[in-house]
Amino acid sequence: MSVAGVSYVVAFGGGVASFASPCVLPVVPAYLSLVTGLDLTEAERGGSRQLGRIVRHTLLFIAGFGAVFVLAGMAATAVGGAVTRDKVLLGRVSGGVVIAMALFLVGSLGLRAPFLYREARFHPSASRLGPLYAPVAGAAFGFGWTPCIGPVLSAVLAVSLSERGVGQGALLLAVYAAGLGVPFLVVGCGFGRLAGALRWVRAHVRAITVVSSTLLCAFGVLLLLDRLPWLTLELERWMSFVGLGGLKTAG
Repeated sequence: MSVAGVSYVVAFGGGVASFASPCVLPVVPAYLSLVTGLDLTEAERGGSRQLGRIVRHTLLFIAGFGAVFVLAGMAATAVGGAVTRDKVLLGRVSGGVVIAMALFLVGSLGLRAPFLYREARFHPSASRLGPLYAPVAGAAFGFGWTPCIGPVLSAVLAVSLSERGVGQGALLLAVYAAGLGVPFLVVGCGFGRLAGALRWVRAHVRAITVVSSTLLCAFGVLLLLDRLPWLTLELERWMSFVGLGGLKTAG
């Protein structure tokens, strides 16, 4: 696995963690209702007849925030390349930002500071936008700030500063959007039938946030100390060892 591969894994995991955060998970059913125009009862009764509508509108919603994230990734990479060509320096700056955002994220669980943990988001009108509501709502979701998504997204954007090309920065944020979007789509396809699973995640959201913050902080430390190449080398050795072990067992 390459250094870029590790970054992509972290970005995807960050997206999944953002979905499971206390700022997003509790409002997922409400977002799906607004985006699809269906409530839980209608979704359950509609069965497969409503599935196409749910998938279509959910994908448009994901495309909306995905486009915002990708553009932000391209901008961050361009800025990083314009400021300096020193990738080690950019990596260390990125690591410092990632660590700060990890601490900010875990602080949202107990720190009482309303001025720091205030949500800022534009809410478009479904009645005025009609069929365009889903992608516009997704874009508004992407532009907004929450105490849970904002730090993780900022951390991924910080990592994109040190990417070697605008395309790679865009891909990194696209992977983050996929990590956030895939669970949205899964829940959308099981709309009204995954209440138990959502309740379990909601009950363990504090633990999920702590684990996510810890992993994010560890990744930031690796960037700060320029140890990410070492991690990728160790992962490659481990993967090679596992592969050889499997061959010996098979033989």
